[in-house]
Amino acid sequence: MSSPESSTAPDASIPSDDASPGTRRALAVVVAIVFIDLLGFGVVIPILPFYVRSFGVSDVYIGLLAASYSLMQFVFAPILGRISDQRGRRPVLMLSLVGSVLAWTVFGLAGEVELVIGTTFAVATLFVSRMLAGAMGGNIATAQAYIADITPVERRAGALGLLGASFSLGFIFGPAIGGLMASEPVVTAARDVLPSFIPATRFSLPSFTAAAFSLVSLGSAFLFLREPERQRSPAGQATTTLISQFRDALSDDSLRGLVVAFFLVSVAFSGVQVMFIPYAADIYGYNETETALFLTYIGLLGTLNQGVVVGRLAKRYAEALLAVVGAICLAISLAVLPFSPNVGSLLPSISGPAWLSPELLVLLLVGALLSFGNGMLNVSLSTLVSASASSERQGNAFGVTQGSGSLGRTIGPPTMAVFYVLAYWSPFVAGAILLVPVVAILVTIVRRPRPTIS
Repeated sequence: MSSPESSTAPDASIPSDDASPGTRRALAVVVAIVFIDLLGFGVVIPILPFYVRSFGVSDVYIGLLAASYSLMQFVFAPILGRISDQRGRRPVLMLSLVGSVLAWTVFGLAGEVELVIGTTFAVATLFVSRMLAGAMGGNIATAQAYIADITPVERRAGALGLLGASFSLGFIFGPAIGGLMASEPVVTAARDVLPSFIPATRFSLPSFTAAAFSLVSLGSAFLFLREPERQRSPAGQATTTLISQFRDALSDDSLRGLVVAFFLVSVAFSGVQVMFIPYAADIYGYNETETALFLTYIGLLGTLNQGVVVGRLAKRYAEALLAVVGAICLAISLAVLPFSPNVGSLLPSISGPAWLSPELLVLLLVGALLSFGNGMLNVSLSTLVSASASSERQGNAFGVTQGSGSLGRTIGPPTMAVFYVLAYWSPFVAGAILLVPVVAILVTIVRRPRPTIS
């Protein structure tokens, strides 16, 4: 097992005395771009299941819609990762942001499509928009590779933790903004202000807001993002197919387990993510705004975990060990989450605000453990991937592992949606069970020395 010193990183603040101003500026720009883009993504999260239900279709379509995005991301993420190795990080980031602008705009028009040509075409519009967004969804893997380009190995955990914190910040403010945009007062005011040809509904306004955020992110990338200096992968030596990229990764002892772990974690967690909002609506009676408030709470905890806690723990402990702890915490929280009301009903009444019932208190505590485990696991896995790949193949390695995650997110949501229809608690318990082999894989990584990458 690698020593703590060899695998640690400073806090995710990165601007240290030995980091050049150019490095700090580049890191700040790419983190800001990802934050703005994820802010738009977070805006739509609280309304998406309600949007699907508004067309009168089964909850299974919620899972299928999520899977359509991930399937396209699975196909295109390794391709975009390879292109970023050959052609540059900046062009790929900008292309993905253009796709986000178009996708969210089309997504917000599905309600109008239903009025004109019917429900079938409206649902098809949702699928087209999510598939477009998935095909262009290589910005995360490319952003991770960008950070790997500009930071030394010993500081990468902190830098990737900072990127993870920008994710969480997007999920703090994004759902809150989405809940606000879907509220009746805002919708009413928008109808009075906007031109009649712009639809103003509790579903279209968050979607158009997400498109606007992606447009701002695109403008920021165009104005401020510069291509990092690095050793590029020669085009003639690049892996040319998706299958061969995965074959190479699975034949690499240092990457094989990580690829499998990304897949299993994604199957487990993506299904739970998609079905939590229907769970909150059905079991706790939450609407879009109330769901957005809970997601904002989870996002706030995620920011603290990934932006502060992970960086500090990475100073003292190896990434693989942190990943094991994160996977165990995540498994426990998923197993307990669907039974939060049952556990809360066993607790005595608590003094405090009238809205803070024992059932909600348990849900908040389980959510905190889930946020801690997920943040610890994701950042540690990303750092392990970075340490397992040579400098000229960072984009390829992240593309393959993110592609593996996308395959998991293709399988997870529809499978867990079917489970949810059969029994509301089953997706969460199934997710916890899937994390058991992930813990086993990570334990084997803890027990073996990690090769040093020059």
